[in-house]
Amino acid sequence: MQPTLSTGADGLELRWPDGTVGDFPYIWLRDTDPSGFHPQTGERIFDLTKVPLDLVPHEIKVMQDALLVTWTAGATPSRFDLDWIKAHRPGQARHDPAELVPVAWKADLGKDGVPRHDADRVLDSDAALAAWLRDTKRYGLSIVTGLANSTEAGIALARRVGHLRETNFGLTFEVVSRPDPNNLAYTSDALPLHTDLTNQELPPGYQFLHCLANEAEGGGSTFCDGVAVAEDLRAGDPDAFALLTTLSVPFRFQDRHTDIRSRKTIITLDGRGAVCEICFNAHLADIVDLAPATLKPFYRAYQRFMAMTRDPAYGIALKLTGGEMVVFDNRRVLHGREAFDPSTGFRHLHGCYVDRGEWDSRLRVLDRSLD
Repeated sequence: MQPTLSTGADGLELRWPDGTVGDFPYIWLRDTDPSGFHPQTGERIFDLTKVPLDLVPHEIKVMQDALLVTWTAGATPSRFDLDWIKAHRPGQARHDPAELVPVAWKADLGKDGVPRHDADRVLDSDAALAAWLRDTKRYGLSIVTGLANSTEAGIALARRVGHLRETNFGLTFEVVSRPDPNNLAYTSDALPLHTDLTNQELPPGYQFLHCLANEAEGGGSTFCDGVAVAEDLRAGDPDAFALLTTLSVPFRFQDRHTDIRSRKTIITLDGRGAVCEICFNAHLADIVDLAPATLKPFYRAYQRFMAMTRDPAYGIALKLTGGEMVVFDNRRVLHGREAFDPSTGFRHLHGCYVDRGEWDSRLRVLDRSLD
């Protein structure tokens, strides 16, 4: 049914029979005129500088299925589909199929609670791909099973999502014990829980670790949901939480060829105040350069967060076997490794990254095609 129309000095109001009310400033309507977008690319071509901010329409009409706004006498009116303008009214965010509510988890998830998906199905079916993408985004973690015993198999699955993210470690990387490591991942030592490449301007999004062999004693993988830890910190120690969301600290990685530095807060909030990112890597933390008066409260908050990540109440452990690939959101889920003895067997994981933007783009495109 048609909405009723009311006009004012700066905008108009549409009131639908179901109770929905939309307030539409005239400048917003002019800027959102469908004719101001390229018909093929959808990109905006309207030049906002060509109109005054206090413009007022010459005429406004509500038709059976459209709102018609004529800006100057004799001009072609701007035509807005009523269903479209209702769905896109100011203050109403555009629907985003990639915006999924995270499932915060703790140790009680257990290794058996981690979502599992079959590689062949993900590779062959868009519906299976979408289901895996959604599960992984909600939990920040999943395991894909049944991969072939080749590095190409893991890469093919990652490319099913999008472009690989290249870093100073390459487009892909081998997690094996090396005699001359430039990163602790390339040793047999235990790795405390962390997020990767916090020194990067934008740390990679999703990490793929394809297990080709894991025959050594030890070498289990550990994981912890940073969202669960951060939210518990917010509830139990709001002062510490506030410091870790506002104070940026330096991170650095350097070797013979690179010296990459960046500043980050340990916890990042989105525009609604929800935890959307964790940046935590004690090994890549540079010299803390905060003002002296801030150091003690920062260290108290930082140590509290670090201790929580090591609390058994939050972590899960599992040992990957050949043909399994663990996939996780590197800017949410912390990961680590138990020490292993390379003399007892070979351990080889092959890894790569795909950024969050690629992941979300694939979800949106699949949502369109599957609908």
